[in-house]
Amino acid sequence: MKNRYGNSLAVKEHLLTNKPLTGMEAIIMFGVSNLYAIIKELRRTGYIIENRKIPYLVALRRLNTLCKVVPPKQLPINEISLTEYWINKN
Repeated sequence: MKNRYGNSLAVKEHLLTNKPLTGMEAIIMFGVSNLYAIIKELRRTGYIIENRKIPYLVALRRLNTLCKVVPPKQLPINEISLTEYWINKN
């Protein structure tokens, strides 16, 4: 059997390094189209997952440290918020 490193495992490892993640970041960084399904599974297996709303610009700045992401000019980036998730290690 071939050992495959899947995108769900990549998301889990990212969260275990105490880094937050939004759905937009999950799509771009890990190719995960449904971050919430992974979050739901992690919660089911006992992880305490926290979340909060953050401005779109915060996630965009984090992404731009890894790759170049340019939103469309007409996108109201000051009005958009995203939900970020992280694992609570307490």
